[in-house]
Amino acid sequence: MVLPEGFVLPPWYLLGPTLVVLGGVVAFLWSLDPPVTDRTVLAFTPWMMLGATLHVLYRFEAYPASVETLFATPSVYLVAAIATGIAWILGIVLHAAGIQPTIERVFGGLGVVCVGAVTGSVLLASVQQGTFEPFWPVIALVITVVVTALAWLALGLWFTDVATVTGLTGAIVVFGHTLDGVTTAIGYDVLGAAEEVPLSRLVLETGEALPTYEYVGAGWLFVLVKVVLPLVVLGLFREFVEEAPRQARLLLAFIAAVGLGPGIHNTLLFMVG
Repeated sequence: MVLPEGFVLPPWYLLGPTLVVLGGVVAFLWSLDPPVTDRTVLAFTPWMMLGATLHVLYRFEAYPASVETLFATPSVYLVAAIATGIAWILGIVLHAAGIQPTIERVFGGLGVVCVGAVTGSVLLASVQQGTFEPFWPVIALVITVVVTALAWLALGLWFTDVATVTGLTGAIVVFGHTLDGVTTAIGYDVLGAAEEVPLSRLVLETGEALPTYEYVGAGWLFVLVKVVLPLVVLGLFREFVEEAPRQARLLLAFIAAVGLGPGIHNTLLFMVG
């Protein structure tokens, strides 16, 4: 099996218009040619989480049956991308009109509001149902912050040029993938969760086959891979960021979302029991 379990495509009459709208948003942004800096990628961060939070609501069957497949994997990320693009365009327009001093203030602020509203509804429902369990999510976040800080410190000491050039964007990439690694390890080793992504499952099964499994579980290998891999990617991207910063930072933002989205998804699932 190549695709993750739970991979559902919506019917053509939903998928078609979604792709058309997404194509239009991308084309409009391409014509506007907005700048992409570390601040832009930081403003992207809440939008990276939006797809994951919307998908958690899908798992709780919170959407009408007529449109619920739009919030399954992978179409939920298309929906999140459309919302992200529209918010970015709005920020560009308001900045160009002199209404807002920066694009990122509007763009990032809207992202925080959207993610906060969806996350709040998930947690409120969890509290009302008595399934709210914050312990492991808090542990996962603390471990992620510590591991990310150590990894970034090591990168700064031994590959100073890579850390300097990639900057805040690079740190977000490392944090996102570390969160995914830590939450997956906790889910697999501690909470007994199944891994849906075949490649990730292969890494975890490799960890189970090692002699260390009896003492530290299988998840440590997955965490190691999820920390080392983004550091390697940042090293490969150093010259790209110097030569084409706009394109490079956009691609790094996408790479960060690939880690941060699943990490937030895991964290929320742990929190709602």
